[in-house]
Amino acid sequence: MKKIITTQKAPAPIGPYNQAILSGETLYISGQIPMNPTTGELVQDDITKETNQVMSNLKAILEEAGMNFENVVKSSIFLSDMGNFGAVNTAYATYFNEETAPARETVEVANLPKYVNVEISMIAVK
Repeated sequence: MKKIITTQKAPAPIGPYNQAILSGETLYISGQIPMNPTTGELVQDDITKETNQVMSNLKAILEEAGMNFENVVKSSIFLSDMGNFGAVNTAYATYFNEETAPARETVEVANLPKYVNVEISMIAVK
């Protein structure tokens, strides 16, 4: 059985999907982009601020499901430019304990929704 997880503290989906799905003890969070959920505006032109907005959106969804970053077992990071890897990695790292950080991949893609620079999805377990 699946439960839809949604919060107004993260951007509403821009297509036919949900912010997250809880199936049993596992939470699957859709990719989040650097959109401010209050204003609907994209955070752009500073990859560190963009990454922090994405992580803030992910945190809101985790919290809605009764979890936090310690519950995350897998992250997928999508970048429009691998040249941003260092800055994204530095910002991302502030949300995790390095010894218990989740598994992860980071890939460069041709384009992302709304032509943003970073998108991150996560899987978490209670």
